[in-house]
Amino acid sequence: MQQLLLDPALRNWVLLPIMFIMILIGVLRHNATILLQASPKRLTKEEIREQRLLQRAFAFRSNAFFLLPNSIENRKEFLVDALRSGKYLKPADPNAPKNLNPMMDDKTLETLMESMKGNMLMVVPQTIIMTWINEFFSGFILLKLPFPLTYQFKSIFQSGVATQDLSIQWVSSISWYFLNLFGLKSVYALLLGENNMASNAESEMGMSGFSLSAATSQTVQPGQDIAKLMHSESENVQIVGKNSLLEDVESRILKQFT
Repeated sequence: MQQLLLDPALRNWVLLPIMFIMILIGVLRHNATILLQASPKRLTKEEIREQRLLQRAFAFRSNAFFLLPNSIENRKEFLVDALRSGKYLKPADPNAPKNLNPMMDDKTLETLMESMKGNMLMVVPQTIIMTWINEFFSGFILLKLPFPLTYQFKSIFQSGVATQDLSIQWVSSISWYFLNLFGLKSVYALLLGENNMASNAESEMGMSGFSLSAATSQTVQPGQDIAKLMHSESENVQIVGKNSLLEDVESRILKQFT
């Protein structure tokens, strides 16, 4: 197969500038997101109490098998009573309108606005870079991978190059853009820290870890009836079984070492 000889100017004026500009855009997006991010509203004591009760019920359902059978029954009885009695609910506001549309709730509007800001900071810079590469570097071959690939990777690494007999190891300018788009997360983590705003929000959120507060925040949506939510959670707690990993643990350990 005929070999290609790449001009070194492609490396100096196309390949490296695309990578550096994408890193710069990521750093700018990180700082712009921090500047535009609204400070979270402070919750009242009653709202915190409601969320902590739901978090405790969620933690119990997820980790009940680590408790002794009598502890499971005691906690189940307490949580079911607390969730159904309503003593942890905040007092109802008499001036609050009934049957309020969830889309008109202040918290819902604030969440939508924050989501719109994040999407704009993600979509607009990438659209500009994509247009710039398509306008000036469309069809450019920039580098050769040091390992062979199958034909299924041709559409990934040679986007914008309409040549069927070109080796899959060659990478086009558009494909180099996408490789940088999904491959610079480690560079952003090195420059900006692990919890940075430069990476794609969809891939960063929820993949880095899972916490009880995140689970509760996804469960309690603005405009939801917290009383119905607690009643539903009480039913989930009610069906937790008595199976425990600690049941007869002494005999199992003695049997293992005797």
